[in-house]
This record gives sequence, C-alpha cells and structure tokens, in this order.
Amino acid sequence: MDDIPLSAQLLLLAILLISSGFFSLAETAMMAANRYRLKSAAAQGSRGAQLALQLLANTERLLGVVLLFNNLINAASATLVSLITIRLFGEDKWALGLGTLAVTFLILVFAEITPKVIGANHADKLSALAAYVLTPLLRASYFVVGFINLFVTAILRLLRVKAINEETAQSLSPEELRMMVLESSHYIPPKHRSILLNLFELEEVTVEDVMVPRGAMEALDLASSEEQLRQQIATSYHSRLPVFFEEPNNVLGILHQRRLLPRLLEQDFNHETLRELLAPAYFIPANTPVYSQLQFFQENHQRLGLVVDEYGEMLGLVTLEDIIEELIGKFTTSVPGTDRRLKWDDNGSVTVDGSRSLRELNRLLGLNLPLEGPKTLNGLVLEQLEDIPESGVSVKIGNVPIEVLQREDRRIKTARIFRPQDKTT
Repeated sequence: MDDIPLSAQLLLLAILLISSGFFSLAETAMMAANRYRLKSAAAQGSRGAQLALQLLANTERLLGVVLLFNNLINAASATLVSLITIRLFGEDKWALGLGTLAVTFLILVFAEITPKVIGANHADKLSALAAYVLTPLLRASYFVVGFINLFVTAILRLLRVKAINEETAQSLSPEELRMMVLESSHYIPPKHRSILLNLFELEEVTVEDVMVPRGAMEALDLASSEEQLRQQIATSYHSRLPVFFEEPNNVLGILHQRRLLPRLLEQDFNHETLRELLAPAYFIPANTPVYSQLQFFQENHQRLGLVVDEYGEMLGLVTLEDIIEELIGKFTTSVPGTDRRLKWDDNGSVTVDGSRSLRELNRLLGLNLPLEGPKTLNGLVLEQLEDIPESGVSVKIGNVPIEVLQREDRRIKTARIFRPQDKTT
C-alpha cells in the first residue's frame, strides 16, 4: 500500500464510504418500503418494483447480502484509515486513536445515519432503484449468503424465534386496515372514507340494530273495514306493507302496492282482493348480521323482511334501503317525517322520539350510549329505571342526561337529551 499515492488512498476511502452508504440506504429503503405500493407499481410494469418484491419475498437472504457487503466495506475502510494515519503521523498510539475516532465519525455520518435517513424518507422510490444493484449481487454471492444463513437459522431455532414469512409480514388486521383508512384523508374523499369505515362495522351490526321497530312500522290489519283499508292504502308512502289479521304476529303476507293500483278504484275491492295479492312474508332472525342479510336479500330477491326473535315474536321490519343507508348514510327524504337529522339547540339539548335507534343517536350526536342491550332510546330508559316513567322524570345514563317529555301508553314517546358536560361539539 506504500506504493499507492496518498491521493489515490483518499479517493479509495471516499469510494468505500459511498459504497457503504449505498448499502445502508438500500437496507433501510427495502425494509421501510410500502409493499402495497410496490405491488401497484409492479402491476403497472415497473421492473424495479418487481425486483424489490422478489428480494423482499426472502428477507433473510436480502439482509444477508446487504450486511455482508456493508461489513466488508466498513472493515476495509477502517483498515485503509489506519494505513493513511500511519503514513501521515507514524505508529504513535495517539495517532492510531485519532484515526479510529475519525473512521468512526466518517462511517456514522456518511455511511450510516445520513443514508438511512434518506432511505427512510424515500423508501418506495429508492427500494425499486436499489433492487437493480442488489439482485445481481445476491446472485453472485448466493452460496456465501446461504452458508451464513445456515448459522443464522440454527441460532434462531435455538432461541425458538420463528422467521416471518411473506404472508404474515403483509397481513393486516381489520383494526390496522381501519386505521389506514382513517389516516388516508389526503387521498380519499370524506364521503368515500365514511363508507369504507362503515364497512368495517357491518360485521358487528345485526338487523335488530337497523330495523324499524314494530311500534313504528306501518302495516295493514285485515280486520279493519274496507273503507279504512282503502284510506290507509291511499295515504301510505310505502311501496310494500306487511298485512296481518287482528294481531301483529298473525302475519298474512306482504302487499306490493303496485299490484294493487289497477284494482284500487274497482267496485269489487274487498278483503279477498287483498288476500289474493299478498306475497309470502320473509322472516329474518333478529341476530342476523347486516352484511349477511344484504347477501340474503340478493340471493332471495327480496327487499323487505320481518324481524323475529327466538320465540317467533315479530320485533319490526328491515328493508334493503335500511341496510344501504347504514352503509352510505340517509338518502330517503321524500316521505314526510323521515328527516332523521338531529342537532343540538342553543341550550345544548335536543328533542328526540323514543323509538330512535341508539346507534343513530350515537352517530348523529356524538354520544356513547350503550349498545349491548336495548336498541332504542325508549328501551334504554325503561331498562335503566326498571319502570315506565311519568313525564318530567330525568335519568343520567353514563354521562348523558335524559328527560322524559311525553309518555304514550307503555312507552316513551318523546324525550329531551342534554349534551354531556365533557362534550365540546
């Protein structure tokens, strides 16, 4: 080495530091790269992304080739700095000590920290570029890296550490996917993001959560007079109506109003005419997940089902529109009385119907009312008080004060909800 000019040694040292910096940058970029973005780029024809994915499919060999060359280069750099130090200052201990400090500083700044910061900040682009260099190096040193990995695998087995395969490394839990959607505000419009978030909740929502309770649903009673039936049909805003006889659990079928229109004005309109036009009722268990019911509606070519409990008692009805609105939000506003929007008044309170869904109240008002038991505000208050309250009775459920405004028969017709003290919106 004494025959090599000092300038050439310094140039070689610079080349070694740059090479070490490349491997440090490549290691960080490959490990920090978003594999889903690489897959997207690979699907669009990016050769670098394809090579990067091939390398990431075998992480042990990838790290093996990177660290093999990086450590060889760092060792060569340390040796070269020692030779340069001896050539300039002799073999004094202080000179060798300063040389050690100098090479440590150079490696940390130029070959470790700076390249790794750059690699982490531009991982996706740099990993695709680095793959062009790492791929042939891995092929050239395949057997050396494989020999080293034999010892690595043996140590991992002794420590009972399982290697992470590609599928495990890329798998995401529902909560992780949900968090990704929440953090994607710069790429996904708010409305689209809301729909995606609702999709994650559909598995936990049952038809009982979104159904129209029996007390709030409109139905025809064939025990009524023909004039009453004619009047109810003429003023109904629904295209399908459940039909029962005397008692709501005695369901006869579903009336499609479109089938009835040609006969509605005929003189022979009577109870038998209605019976002939009824379609069979479609019954749904109350604990059926909403997502599954959406599929069942499609498979059975249905749009409306009657919800029953485990004893066969009818609890209410659910429609295809109810499920879709749970996913994308309310969109049916043409029927009088169906404006479901709520907002706090100037006094920090809001008047609601007792049949309101707790899920809907939580979503629209930002509350945290319990959902494990009753599904409506009326049911929640009755469960809390263990009695049917009179008007003016107040109760606090969690941190939400609720006042009963009007009672009708055995249920709460209207109530006033006060904004919780810890709520600022």
